[in-house]
Amino acid sequence: MVKDPFRELDDEARAVMNGLLAAATHAALAVVREDGTPSVTRVAFSVDKDRVPVTLISDLSLHTKALRNGRACSLLIGEPGEKGDPLTHPRLTLHCLPQFVTREDAVYADLRAWYLERRPKAKLYADFADFNFVRFEVLDGLLNAGFGKAYKIG
Repeated sequence: MVKDPFRELDDEARAVMNGLLAAATHAALAVVREDGTPSVTRVAFSVDKDRVPVTLISDLSLHTKALRNGRACSLLIGEPGEKGDPLTHPRLTLHCLPQFVTREDAVYADLRAWYLERRPKAKLYADFADFNFVRFEVLDGLLNAGFGKAYKIG
């Protein structure tokens, strides 16, 4: 019988996860295109005041079409440190459903203000007609808090 490699999520793991989410300015976004081909890109990243992952993306981006089709996606958050084996540095994978926020949505103004406070350079393009906020409904995830420290997130 194979032993489950995942540990119980504890306070230390939650602190690592919260630190990754708070510090992240970008994430790797993985989508599946209409033809079934996987695709990964880097996107700007933040969490909103409710701690929901959010990005600001253009309709001109190829990954936006996959997101608009309502397909599940994933986000990889965390970068390797300057030294050491990249696999020993914490990282968080979130499996999500995209939710576009339109300018007509009641939460739009607050979300825009919150995001631009954290990502001020986005003020240059946030109001372009082809840019949209996307919130990611997290379904579940995986936290690798370092070598041998793997956790499932429900």
